[in-house]
Amino acid sequence: MRLLIVSNEEEVRCTLPNVLRDNGHPSPLLAKTCREALGLHDLECPAEADLPIDVVLVDLDPLDHEGLETCHQLRESPRMKDVPLLALSCLPPAQAYELARSVSALDFIRKPVEVPELLGRLHSACEHKRQLDKCRADTCELERLNGELHKLCVLDELTGIANRRFFNLVVTQEWARAVREVVPFSIIMIDIDFFKDYNDLYGHQKGDACLRQVAGALSAVVRRPGDYVIRYGGEEFVVVLSHTGLRGALAVAELLRASVEGLNMEHGRSSVHDRVTISLGVASTQPERSDSLNALIEGADQAIYEAKREGRNRVRAFSAVSPYLHAPHPEPCRYGGKAESGPDFQGPAGGRAVIRRSQYELAPETGRRDGHGDSAER
Repeated sequence: MRLLIVSNEEEVRCTLPNVLRDNGHPSPLLAKTCREALGLHDLECPAEADLPIDVVLVDLDPLDHEGLETCHQLRESPRMKDVPLLALSCLPPAQAYELARSVSALDFIRKPVEVPELLGRLHSACEHKRQLDKCRADTCELERLNGELHKLCVLDELTGIANRRFFNLVVTQEWARAVREVVPFSIIMIDIDFFKDYNDLYGHQKGDACLRQVAGALSAVVRRPGDYVIRYGGEEFVVVLSHTGLRGALAVAELLRASVEGLNMEHGRSSVHDRVTISLGVASTQPERSDSLNALIEGADQAIYEAKREGRNRVRAFSAVSPYLHAPHPEPCRYGGKAESGPDFQGPAGGRAVIRRSQYELAPETGRRDGHGDSAER
């Protein structure tokens, strides 16, 4: 922590540095006046360097215009405007709070200074500064990534949704975020059932129209910021779900399956349905640094192969014994109604979803179709 103390009281400038050093903090920068404070800052901060000052502690007195002017000039300085200010004041708490607020100070410390209060306020101010710096860095990184994504043409020309190149970028980014924030991460692999036969029967123009409608149906379900529907290639799609565990991902997958089936597109050469359907494979984990993203993708691939092997038009989850993947939850749950056990999920009341081991079946039921909502796990 780097601290700048601005005070015209010699006792403050002598006492506080000793207190900070005794508690393991580096010696602060000291200034008597605003001019000195800004001069010290310019000396310590070349234009190309990052801000080395984390907190500014200003001695304030309502009758001392120098202290008030110091705060205003610091706030107007481009390189100091975001550095947290703490006000030193001998006023009663209510008046000290109003004075601190009038100069945009983060908080105040009463004089005579109590060491625990000083250290606590400084810790809070440093954490505030750290969060601001992180937010700024994240914003810059996001702008950089957005520019890069536009250069790479990340939209699929046919369907208008993200393409495989975008997947390669975003899945790595979201995986790293999940590792850093210790949150669950899920992907859903999707394949249109018997799409080659659909193309052979209806022609490629109809096939292209089918892909567009399927992409639209999937996108209509996945609406939460930070979740993505991506065309993986050909008739394959993938959904990336951040902050989502296996049960939430299974709920979303079933909504996706029902949404495509609900398009009611005729398919005269499907051996499982007279309408266009999809098969889905789900894989989920709460990743650690030693875990493999490729293993998660392979798990979703295995799940979709299982869905096809068992007859297509269904959702399956990767459930092999693995240190990085969760097995599906054995408790049943119900869409559009009260769960028999486990949490409720919002979804199409056109069916009841039952999860047992790796199975996820849909039983007919009447009711209104709703968009998917966030479960407690999501």
